[in-house]
Amino acid sequence: MAASLRRALRAPAAPVVLADLDPRATPQAPGHKEATKEATRADAAHLAELQRRLYAEATGGGRRRVLLVLQGMDTSGKGGVVEHVLGAVEPHGVHAVTFGRPTPEELRHSFLWRVRRAVPGPGMIGVFNRSHYEDVLVSRVRQRAAPEVVERRYRDVVRFERRLADDGVTVLKVFLHVSPWEQKERLLARLDDSGSRWKFDPTDVDDRALWPEYQRAYAAALERTDTDAAPWYVVPADRKWYRNWAVGRLLRETLTELQPRLPEPPWDVDEQRDRLLEEPPLSG
Repeated sequence: MAASLRRALRAPAAPVVLADLDPRATPQAPGHKEATKEATRADAAHLAELQRRLYAEATGGGRRRVLLVLQGMDTSGKGGVVEHVLGAVEPHGVHAVTFGRPTPEELRHSFLWRVRRAVPGPGMIGVFNRSHYEDVLVSRVRQRAAPEVVERRYRDVVRFERRLADDGVTVLKVFLHVSPWEQKERLLARLDDSGSRWKFDPTDVDDRALWPEYQRAYAAALERTDTDAAPWYVVPADRKWYRNWAVGRLLRETLTELQPRLPEPPWDVDEQRDRLLEEPPLSG
């Protein structure tokens, strides 16, 4: 495989300044738009085979799984990634979860309670479309929690992700980095398309007024929670075709490194073949 995209897109060391990272960049893209789309389709076939092997490995007692965490401003493409990247693998091998505002029941527990319940099982690729990071991002920007509470949550997140890694979960965290200008165009496109207006939320416009605060909150999250056990990757997201290729390639690199193995059957292959060949004719 070519040079590691994970190395190229790994979140920078602190201090993180998102304004220094170009949301229209295309690091290691295999070409322009059409060439990259073609590479995305080729990667999808490899990804599907790797996912099939990971799923099969679990039937033999394996505990390994992958958790893809997607974060980003509205319209950055979290749903698009789920559709275009994870849509290439067998549905029964993917567990996608979207975290909205906590329910009354969830608020009675710690902020990680609902997240722990959504961790994918062995052999699965789990996807968090938004995640436990909402509780450090929105809480910080909207001042729904005291600064010391947010700082404690950073530490809780690091411990939680370390435990996941110890339990066989490979955590792949992706920040989809979109520009305010591109977001504006995508929001306007939703309003202009009657078939997409259901995706529009007036609070998205409210959040645009807090763009600098959100950028600082994302930078802080990257700084506080980027670890070798659960690294962050910053994917430029202004170009959808590059975004989809990059996330798919990050997943492909991750699964290739895991080298999932098909389990050996606990029964004798030749014996079972002989049973089928020697069985009497079946009626009907």
